[in-house]
Amino acid sequence: MLLPNFKKFLIEKGGLSEEEFAQIIPFIKTKRVANHEFLLKSGEVCSHSFFVEQGVLRFYALNEEGKEHVLQFATENWILSDRGSVFFQEPSTYYIDAIEDTLTVMLDEEFVNEVVKVNSNFRIQNEKLLQNHIRHLYKRISLLIGASAKVRYLEFVNMYPDIMLRVPQWMIASYLGITPESLSRVRKALAKENFKLK
Repeated sequence: MLLPNFKKFLIEKGGLSEEEFAQIIPFIKTKRVANHEFLLKSGEVCSHSFFVEQGVLRFYALNEEGKEHVLQFATENWILSDRGSVFFQEPSTYYIDAIEDTLTVMLDEEFVNEVVKVNSNFRIQNEKLLQNHIRHLYKRISLLIGASAKVRYLEFVNMYPDIMLRVPQWMIASYLGITPESLSRVRKALAKENFKLK
C-alpha cells in the first residue's frame, strides 16, 4: 500500500519510526471518493476522521434557505471530521464531500489504539494535533467576526496556499463569509498592490 503522505505524517507528526509504521500497515483502511461524492451527510453519525492522502475535501453546512457555508477545506496531509459527531456519537448537522477525486485514510479510535500499542507516545501527539485544530478554529472565528475581507482572504491564502486553482471561487467566498463579487473586488485590489500568490 503506497501512502507516502500518510506515512510521512505519522513519522513526522505522530513520532513513529519506519519500523513502527510497518507494524500498523495491516490496520490502515482507505476510501476513494469521486468528485462530488459524500463522506458524510447531515443526519448521519460521523464514525471516522479522514486523512487526505490525495485530493480535496470540504466541510460545510446548509442554512434554512439551503445556502452552503463552507467551514473548512482539506487538501493533502489535512485531517477532516465532524469531531463532535464522532466523540458523542450524535447525528451530524454537516456535510463532507470531495471537490476532486480523493483518496482518504479512515481514522477511528480502533486505529488509534493499534498505533498506541506500537508507540505509546502517539496518543500525546494526537492530542497535540487536536488542540492545534481547536486553536485554528478560534482564530478563524475571530477573523470572521472582526477582520476585513482583505485580511480574511490573506489568511486563507496563507492557510491554503495550494488550493486556489483547485476550488471554485464561490466556495472560497463562502468560506470567507463574503459574496463572490466581494472576493473579486478584494483580489483586484490586491493585484493592483502587486500581491502574488505563493
